[in-house]
Amino acid sequence: MREFTIGKNDAGQRLDRFAAKTLPLLPPALLQKYIRLKRIKVNGKGSQRDARLTQGDILQMYINDEFFGQPDETEDRFYSLFRPSLDIVYEDENLLLVNKRPGLVVHADETEKVNTLIHHIQAYLYQKKEWDPRKENSFAPALCNRIDRNTGGIVIAAKNAEALRIIDEKIRSHEIRKTYLCIALGRPSPAEGRIEGFLLKDEAKKQVSFYHHPVPGGKTAVTLYRTLKTQGELSLVECELLTGRTHQIRVSMAEIGHPLLGDGKYGNGQINKKYHEQKQALYSYRLLFDFAADSGSLEYLRGKTFTISDIPFEKRYFH
Repeated sequence: MREFTIGKNDAGQRLDRFAAKTLPLLPPALLQKYIRLKRIKVNGKGSQRDARLTQGDILQMYINDEFFGQPDETEDRFYSLFRPSLDIVYEDENLLLVNKRPGLVVHADETEKVNTLIHHIQAYLYQKKEWDPRKENSFAPALCNRIDRNTGGIVIAAKNAEALRIIDEKIRSHEIRKTYLCIALGRPSPAEGRIEGFLLKDEAKKQVSFYHHPVPGGKTAVTLYRTLKTQGELSLVECELLTGRTHQIRVSMAEIGHPLLGDGKYGNGQINKKYHEQKQALYSYRLLFDFAADSGSLEYLRGKTFTISDIPFEKRYFH
């Protein structure tokens, strides 16, 4: 039998979901059976699989040791030796806002397993002694939003489970506003407007198509844009996402005939080559916590705006 005390970062989870993380080698069907057989108890009693855990609850698991994940010493060595490199825009006890540089992936993928934004953040917090995976039952610092590899800008990281839940909820309810700067080819006409349509992602090609009518599997996409400056055949454009879809700005600007400079997927290869640009000129440069409803422990962020002023491509073409 193993016993666990539910901490702050575990509270609020369903019993079966917490148990699944604690017992990674136990088949899901067997896990549900063991809950029904009361081999997993909460405060000494059997419980329903969807029961919500609260801080201070004691879980007893009468399950063979081989189903529990073993502490991984290599994980400790990894976070101890990893050299985090972060451009921190803002930090408090709950959140980190980080300026992700273009070229860095946020999570491990088929091209990169180690040098990822989340690893930089977790190593940073581990070395600050703000996070220790051996002392957490199920939580690890996590990213609340993602940005494409070759796009730069502000990424939100949650230091605890409560902050992660609140930010996730605020993103879903559109109470966090993200504004981007980009360089578009040509001069948009009108100079500002709204691009609305449906985006359909081809998972195999990792490419998105724009439609002006509903299509099976398509998702609504709404982008506001405003031209700030023009210089020759280039325009500095500000975009605000009213929805958050994969490649939304890149596809939407290309759809109205003004693809982004450097965009190898939706842009103009000849012009990209002319300017020697291999990454799309796109930056998530402003973040507003536009809370409309109660935000619990993050209420102090209501109305706060964070902006990155040093955008490399803006200096290069619109200095």
